[in-house]
Amino acid sequence: MIAAMTIPPWHCIDTVLLDMDGTLLDLHFDDHFWQHHLPRRYAERFGIPLEQARRHLQVRFDRERGTLNWYCLDYWSRELGLAVERLKHEVAHLIRIHPGVIPFLRAAGAAGKRRVLVTNAHWAALDLKLAHTALQRHLDHIVVSHDLGLPKEDPRLWRRLRSVVPYQPERTLLVDDSEAVLDSARRYGIRHLLTLHRPSSRGPRREGLRYPAIDGFEQLLPITPSAADEAGHAADDEDGQHR
Repeated sequence: MIAAMTIPPWHCIDTVLLDMDGTLLDLHFDDHFWQHHLPRRYAERFGIPLEQARRHLQVRFDRERGTLNWYCLDYWSRELGLAVERLKHEVAHLIRIHPGVIPFLRAAGAAGKRRVLVTNAHWAALDLKLAHTALQRHLDHIVVSHDLGLPKEDPRLWRRLRSVVPYQPERTLLVDDSEAVLDSARRYGIRHLLTLHRPSSRGPRREGLRYPAIDGFEQLLPITPSAADEAGHAADDEDGQHR
């Protein structure tokens, strides 16, 4: 069943969990790296035709997809005999924030929502992207699934996340471009789930999605505080008047 897009019930949401690649950031960088740049460097390293390199890598990628190994740059460096982290720096100019993301994050913060980046990305990849985007300035927490020992595709990850960032699943919104991750979060009990029609600016618009989808984060505005947030703001204002 295809769900229709509606503005989230912000009065019922305290925490916003956000994916990075394909959600806050344009997936074109990662698509280009794994589908084009890495195969080309692999072909050069081992002196084989590019198409042969692509076929060989695709088999290996498919074997690890959805596991922590798939996201681990150290793993691929060992397996492929290439300095994968260094190769990512060669195309870092392609790293981009999706339009509308920064205004959304600012509005969420102003409305008292806790903004938590939860990513499967390896720490080295995360550091590279933060250096190019400064996303950390607009987030309250950053959690890397490698530190929790499970990928987001595993429902147990969401329980472990609560030991790092306490949250109520029924009052949480997750935005992620992966339906496998959204399935995992739904099985755990996270109530509000959204995905994106176009994770990559160069890719086709995805249709027939099983979760409500947005074309851009501006569709989620305006963000209104919850009753608890409003009470907190009022208490702050009253406290300020007594100083």
